[in-house]
Amino acid sequence: MASKAALELVISLKDEASGALGKIKGALGGVGDAAAGVAKAGLMAAAAGAVALTGALVFSVKAAMEAQVVDAQLDAVLRSTAGAAGMSKEALTGLATSLSQVTMFEDEAIISAESMLLTFTSIGKDVFPMATKTVLNMSQALGQDLKSSAMQLGKALNSPVDGIAALQRVGVKFTESQKAAILAMVEMGDVAGAQKLILQELETEFGNSAEAA
Repeated sequence: MASKAALELVISLKDEASGALGKIKGALGGVGDAAAGVAKAGLMAAAAGAVALTGALVFSVKAAMEAQVVDAQLDAVLRSTAGAAGMSKEALTGLATSLSQVTMFEDEAIISAESMLLTFTSIGKDVFPMATKTVLNMSQALGQDLKSSAMQLGKALNSPVDGIAALQRVGVKFTESQKAAILAMVEMGDVAGAQKLILQELETEFGNSAEAA
């Protein structure tokens, strides 16, 4: 709709320019053509400016709408999981903002990835910030979107023993001793310890790929 309005504005201004040209030519006689050329250039510049302004407004409105959708999604996940991660909305958005300032990923995209991670309710606040950063590094290194990485990592951290196999399918390598350690931690109920071990290996694999980019 905004593009149609911009086009109509340009057509209208062109019509006005044409009418103005006739009046200018009649008033100025011999110098009418030159003056009309100047007037035409000015009117067309105004039309181009109007189109550019309309495009900027459309972009701003779209960005605002996308931000609202992401914000609403985050609220919904926090409610549905009863805040299982132990992370407040302010902490999550603050983390996203800080990561967006040192990577190529926008904060809205990072918040969407956080919302995905939140659905895996065994990921607690002691692990969540590192998991979010790892999602960015995985996406940068593997060339995939943040939601895909968040889903892969979320599944792995939610069930560490089964998650090792899933991560190996995307090229992450775990030694036999690491696998044994992760299994032992899970059996003792130390899921967070197993999650941290997985994240440490992923940090070794992908490093700070997002920040380096």
